[in-house]
Amino acid sequence: MLKNTPFYHFHQQLGAKMLPFAGYNMPISYTSINEEHLLVRQKVGVFDVSHMGQFIVRGEGAFELVQKLSSNDVAQLYEGKVQYSCLLYPNGTIVDDMLVYCLPNGVYMLVVNAANIQKDWDYIVQHAAPETTLIDISDRTALLAVQGPLATEVLHTLTAMDLKNMDYYTCEKGVFAGVSNVLVSATGYTGAGGFEIYFDQEHADTIWNAIFEAGKSCGIAPIGLAARNTLRLEKGYMLYGNDIDDTTSPLEAGLGWICKLNKGDFVGRDALQAQKQTGLTRRLVGFELLDKGVARDGCLVQDANGMVIGKVTSAAPSPSLKKSIGMAYVAMPFAKPETSINIVVRDKALAAKVVAMPFLPNALK
Repeated sequence: MLKNTPFYHFHQQLGAKMLPFAGYNMPISYTSINEEHLLVRQKVGVFDVSHMGQFIVRGEGAFELVQKLSSNDVAQLYEGKVQYSCLLYPNGTIVDDMLVYCLPNGVYMLVVNAANIQKDWDYIVQHAAPETTLIDISDRTALLAVQGPLATEVLHTLTAMDLKNMDYYTCEKGVFAGVSNVLVSATGYTGAGGFEIYFDQEHADTIWNAIFEAGKSCGIAPIGLAARNTLRLEKGYMLYGNDIDDTTSPLEAGLGWICKLNKGDFVGRDALQAQKQTGLTRRLVGFELLDKGVARDGCLVQDANGMVIGKVTSAAPSPSLKKSIGMAYVAMPFAKPETSINIVVRDKALAAKVVAMPFLPNALK
C-alpha cells in the first residue's frame, strides 16, 4: 500500500499529477516542469517532501555513534549547525547521503532519503550502543521546502525567528505560523535559496495555508518532484539511486569534501584511504550535449572510437540553460572538463563534452 503525505488532499485539490515514489503517492507536477522550475529559480515555490526520513539520536553515546557512522566530521558542528554527509559501508560504498542536524542538549537529527528509511534505520541500530536512544520520527514529521529568491520575503512574516540573517546550513527551532516546536533550516535541494520546515503532521493544514497566504503577492505555487529533479541537476546535486548508491564511493562521486579521513576512525575510512592511495578508475562528471537530442538516465557513454567508457546516471533538458545536461560515471582518462565524448541515445551516438559542475553558476540563480 502506498502512503500519503499529510498534504495529499491539497495535491488532489490542485490537480497534481500523482505517481508512486519511494512508497508514497507524490506530486510529480501541477502545471509543467519548465514553468515550475523557472518559478523556483525566479520567485518562490513549495515542495512537499514529507516522504523524507528523520531519525533522532540522543543520550549517552549519541555523538560517538554519529561520528562513527558519518563520513564528515561531526565534531565541527555546533548547536544550530547542519552538515551534509553520508553513511558508508565498511567497503567504502554509500549506504545513503544525509543531513546531520546538531540540536540543543547534545541531540542529533539525521535526515535520510525516503527510499532508504528502513535500510538506514537498521544499519544505524546495528551500530548503536544500548545506552544511546534512537527514535524514528519519519511517520509523524511533515516537511515543506520553500525554495527560491523570494522565500525569505514570504516566510519571515510568519515567525519571530530571524530568517533574514539565518546562515546557510544552519537551523533554529521556534514558533512558526502560530505553531510551536517548528524547526526551520536554511537548506534545500534546488540551489535557489530558501528553507526547509519540519513540524508535527497534526499542524499540516495550518502551516500549508499560512505559507500560501503569505506568499500570494510573490506568486508562490506548489512544485512537483519533476522540477525538483531538474533544479537539483542544474546545481550538480546528487540523487541516491541514480548518481550514488551502494556500488559507488564518495570519492568517485566527487564527494571527497565530506569525507574527513583525518578525523579518526569511522566506518568505511580504511577503504576510502586505500582507494585514494591506489587511485580512482572512474569519476562522476557533468556533461552537455552538443548535438540535438535529449540524454536520459542509463544512456551509454562512448569515446570517439565507439568504445563504452561509462554510463549516464542523471540527465534532462535544463530549463534555465536551454540545453540537455547530465551526469555520468566515465573512465578517468575522460573525466577532465572539455573532453569530447558521445552519449548513445536510441542507438545514435550524439556528440557531447565533459563540463564542470554546477552547470548553473550561482550568479544565474
